[in-house]
Amino acid sequence: MLRLSNFPVPLDYTEDSLRTLVLKRLHLSPDQLLSLSVFRRSVDARDKTDVHFVLSLNLSVKNEQALLKRNRQLTPVQEIPLPPLPRPHFSLSPLVVGAGPAGLFCALTLARAGACPILIERGKPVDQRTLDVARLTSEGLLDEESNVQFGEGGAGAFSDGKLTCGVNSPFLRPVLETFVAHGAPSRILIDPKPHIGTDLLKPVVASIRKEIQAHGGTVLFETRMEAPLIRGGRIIGALVSHLGERREIQTDNILLCIGHSARDTFRALYEAGIQMERKPFAVGVRIEHPRTLIDRSQYGSFAGHPRLGPASYKLTCHTPDGRGVYTFCMCPGGHVIAAASEQGGIVVNGMSYHARDAENSNAALLVGVRPEDFDGDSPLAGFTFQRGIERAAWLAANESGAVHENAASASENAPVPAFRAPAQLLQDFLQDRPSTHFGEVHPSYLPGVVPADLRTVLPDFIVRNIKMAIPELDRHLRGFALPDAVLTAPETRSSSPVRLPRDAAGQAEGLTGFYPVGEGAGYAGGIVSAAMDGIAAARNLLSRAENG
Repeated sequence: MLRLSNFPVPLDYTEDSLRTLVLKRLHLSPDQLLSLSVFRRSVDARDKTDVHFVLSLNLSVKNEQALLKRNRQLTPVQEIPLPPLPRPHFSLSPLVVGAGPAGLFCALTLARAGACPILIERGKPVDQRTLDVARLTSEGLLDEESNVQFGEGGAGAFSDGKLTCGVNSPFLRPVLETFVAHGAPSRILIDPKPHIGTDLLKPVVASIRKEIQAHGGTVLFETRMEAPLIRGGRIIGALVSHLGERREIQTDNILLCIGHSARDTFRALYEAGIQMERKPFAVGVRIEHPRTLIDRSQYGSFAGHPRLGPASYKLTCHTPDGRGVYTFCMCPGGHVIAAASEQGGIVVNGMSYHARDAENSNAALLVGVRPEDFDGDSPLAGFTFQRGIERAAWLAANESGAVHENAASASENAPVPAFRAPAQLLQDFLQDRPSTHFGEVHPSYLPGVVPADLRTVLPDFIVRNIKMAIPELDRHLRGFALPDAVLTAPETRSSSPVRLPRDAAGQAEGLTGFYPVGEGAGYAGGIVSAAMDGIAAARNLLSRAENG
């Protein structure tokens, strides 16, 4: 098998025209090309008058070695298969804590190896969880154990479902193939920025859970780990609670996949003596533009082409005071959503359905936060910093008499739902004046937004750096500084503010049988990277068990 890379083709190519183009490029006769398939596909939109695809193709040809010698555009396909899973015997089932991407793929790997893991999740199954998220959106009613942060699928189940990853890992392809095997569109195997969408991702998550159970794993919902049980520097079990009732689970291996928002669990781990340290993270807002504006800016006259879909972007700049400002988790044709997990605090995030056909496109616009930016020496100080911003947002929006018309309850006599978010026009934000209304861009956040002054919500250095970055970002993406663009705040949960140090075998330093995994532990930054870290952690445990 040979790989032909960087092969440009028009947006309207067909299978037949692609074959013809390849034969012409490589000077082959039709009988010499036995088969071809698309391995990767990207969009080249640098020249807005000639937007096209760039393909990487896998080819099967006659006289492969002769063709390689005369054509330097081709390279051999070198696929290095993963080593087979060890299948050691466990006297006690490994305990996986958390059913986000890290926990699901960790438990799935262990289950496929015959380890019969126990997977516990403090939230509910994804279908029931969806109803709880809808109640927050429509009625302002928060279930602190079942929301955008907690429940089967983790925070990624209510996002754009992006499957991008900047890490070159042998686990990347298996993660994508697993998603496809459980119902995700097969195009995620070739797209450079693959996404599933919240609507399609939820049944995929449930299907992965069923495979875990089919291989002998146990899945327990509404079950929260209260504390690890430790003796002599080793894990001997976990204290868990189910609907208020406590019990112990005996195990000598805990794989911790709790995500970045389980603040109560992090406190319990800290009190149990688990080593953790503060780490940089980021805070900012969600910025919304009309989807058509972003499409035109990225694709010019090709905007709206059915092969392209809505446009995405990824922007970054460094401000004069040395901080990074960047966009994150961009949601083309998506919505800004309520992502709180605690009463009395506002958190926003972004999500898209598979079609990405909503009126607006949005992205997180974030400023780097350093450990020295928040008070105290505790490793948990970053959580306190986040909570203070979330509380300020609550006060700005939910103790105000004003509410924008996109609130879930528009009736004059109906009660105003809680968990409204503060929002501001970009032009008002840049000119340090409170917003009183909205213009061209209709805020998508539900249960509603309140026109506000985000200086009352965000720390001064966050406001200052976003203001400095906007002109530079607009130079990279025309229209980014649209005066009517809407900023909704705050985005505080883009990553974990702590890291749990681990050794070369993936275990917490000084504690045998305890594996910090994924985004919450400080080792991942998205669905795919968390899933890959879950696979790596499971394989580390299996190898340690096999070797005694």
